[in-house]
Amino acid sequence: MRKVRTLLGIGIAGAVVSAGVPGVALAAPTAPYTVLTVDIGATGGSPVTKSGVYDSSNARMYAYGYGDAGVFVQALTSDGIYVTLTASPPQGQRFVVGQTYETRRSWDSTHAGLDVSGGGVGCNEAFGSLTVKQTEDDPTTGKLAVFAAAYEFHCETNPAGVHGEVRWNSDVEYTAAVTDPSPVRFDQREVDSGSQARTVTVTSAGSVPVTFGTAGIAGRDAADFTVTDDNCSGRTLAPGVACTVTVLARPSRAGGRHAALELPDSSTFGKTVAGLLAAGVDGVRGTYYSLTPKRLMDTRSGLGAPKAKLNGGKKVDLQVTGRGGVPSSGVGAVVLNVTVVNPTSGSFLTVWPAGRGRPNASSVNFPKSWLGSNNVTVQIGAGGKVSVYNHTGSTDVVVDVVGFYASDNTLASRGMGGHFHPIPPKRLFDTRSAGQGALPGGYYLRIWQNYATQELNDSVRGFVLNVTAVNPSKSGFLTAWNGTGDVPNTSTVNYAAGKVVPNLTIVEASRCYTCVDGGVVPSFGVYSSQKSHVVVDLVGVIGDGTIEDGLRFTPLEPTRILDSRIGQGTPSALGPNVTRRVVAPSTLVDNRTRALAMNVTGVAPSTATVLTVWPADTSLGKPATSNLNPAGGQTVANAVLTEIGPEDAFQVHNLSGTANVLADVVGTFYLYPGTASTASAGATAAGPTGYAAGRTGAAAPRQG
Repeated sequence: MRKVRTLLGIGIAGAVVSAGVPGVALAAPTAPYTVLTVDIGATGGSPVTKSGVYDSSNARMYAYGYGDAGVFVQALTSDGIYVTLTASPPQGQRFVVGQTYETRRSWDSTHAGLDVSGGGVGCNEAFGSLTVKQTEDDPTTGKLAVFAAAYEFHCETNPAGVHGEVRWNSDVEYTAAVTDPSPVRFDQREVDSGSQARTVTVTSAGSVPVTFGTAGIAGRDAADFTVTDDNCSGRTLAPGVACTVTVLARPSRAGGRHAALELPDSSTFGKTVAGLLAAGVDGVRGTYYSLTPKRLMDTRSGLGAPKAKLNGGKKVDLQVTGRGGVPSSGVGAVVLNVTVVNPTSGSFLTVWPAGRGRPNASSVNFPKSWLGSNNVTVQIGAGGKVSVYNHTGSTDVVVDVVGFYASDNTLASRGMGGHFHPIPPKRLFDTRSAGQGALPGGYYLRIWQNYATQELNDSVRGFVLNVTAVNPSKSGFLTAWNGTGDVPNTSTVNYAAGKVVPNLTIVEASRCYTCVDGGVVPSFGVYSSQKSHVVVDLVGVIGDGTIEDGLRFTPLEPTRILDSRIGQGTPSALGPNVTRRVVAPSTLVDNRTRALAMNVTGVAPSTATVLTVWPADTSLGKPATSNLNPAGGQTVANAVLTEIGPEDAFQVHNLSGTANVLADVVGTFYLYPGTASTASAGATAAGPTGYAAGRTGAAAPRQG
């Protein structure tokens, strides 16, 4: 009489469907079964490359016992795929039905042996488990002749494993499902550039029906994948019937992105698993490229525009792309320094993308006979041009370009552009307190910043600065640049004698090998044409893309969000020592927006004052720096790059008298997922991670 040991298969709950998507149910296999089911899960295709259910209907099956109690099963398909499983009980033992054994690739006295391989690929070390459901010995030889088990097999130290069922001459039913494709591969995509969908077909391939639960995503990079359609959930499929699950991939980082589609089921393992493989690449859209400042337009000489003052009510369309180092294509916005020279009356300039209607915004505000400038970020318009409009009177206009933002990946061959990292404003240098007096005319300073590590120093490509001329002896200008070579024929701050004149600028960093002992630090230069005190405040850095929480730029047409004269954004003018909270409209920002590029204007304050802008609804107090320094009755603008708080708001503070304030948004900065420091895309990011206050120095003034 045969020795028979058997464990009944798992029961299936729910009604059996006779039709699915796609296909029609095929006849279920019949006992006795010699079959090997393989679900490669999220293993990435090693040691078995493909999920499948193999029996005599689709493969040549080789199965036999070895030794007294071991089993060998191999499936060889017509397309050359073969999968092999060998199993043996612990040394000196026989398999016991109902027992689950811990396994190793080589059996010993406490572990059963289990090895799974495919296509010649195997493992040096392995671990797993084997749950025995049926054994029968041959009555004549006493050797194993019938075998049924469920298995799980992990190659080397891979936490993902291959699992399935094995049968040899067995009448024990089995549940199986096969995913196609497996693994599921997605095309390489640019990080943050949109999603790609793949549909996975799941086919019931056992001897009895299989019931599915709700599909989900698991694994290291699960957040990069989403189930968008689950046709399998809650269904019981007869053998041969299929259902589908659609998965969306959106890589949030460069490099390989790995996860698993998990579909709970009524099998012994409890789920069908398909590996998900995607790859992200870093594009350059929204990144910043610094230039050595170059002059694009000067109405005094006829450069870039007619040789004549720009009259009131008129505009000039300035060709920007293809000039001054700005590429001919792939540019979304440029950063300009726009200077007004000797206007015949008080007025304002507006700079906006060419080919579009003039917005209700201003870029430079000035009184009669003024000499001054403002940093203007503007989206590129039709034909690679921007429009410059003068409201009234006539004035000469000078335009210098200092950098640009990429609109797409056309510029990828230039290498990765820079990411903006706003920081709480910090005073880098002030000649009034440096002990060396005002900077003489014709001289320049080399200023550097020494960060906590050499890695951080190496990552800084540029500085975002507020540069201020204080009480100059004569009318003149400051020029900020990388500090190497000749001083460019451009200006950053244009000043009149005795005034306090700030301007925002983005300055390319150069490497200084002699500024500090034992290191290389990022540095820049500031030149003055006349004797003047110089104040430099740091409001951000341009990183090389390797620092966490980098911000990228989205240009906008200039949009006014604050005008205290009409109650827009705040109810009225700001009195002395008054702070107002301004909320950015939801039409301009979203949950990824971290900072705004604005033009902020102080309108005719009742006395000389200081205006300061900083993020609202945070622990940051008002910084000890300024954005605008308007004199009494003066209307003056300055570019401001400011973070916004968690409620999309910023603060504006007026120091003295009463002042009206305007703010026009020209673009937004968003957190780039490829550098976000948390899986939630840095929802609480507030400045560049890892930057520490470092030592600031300046070389002795040298003649330019």
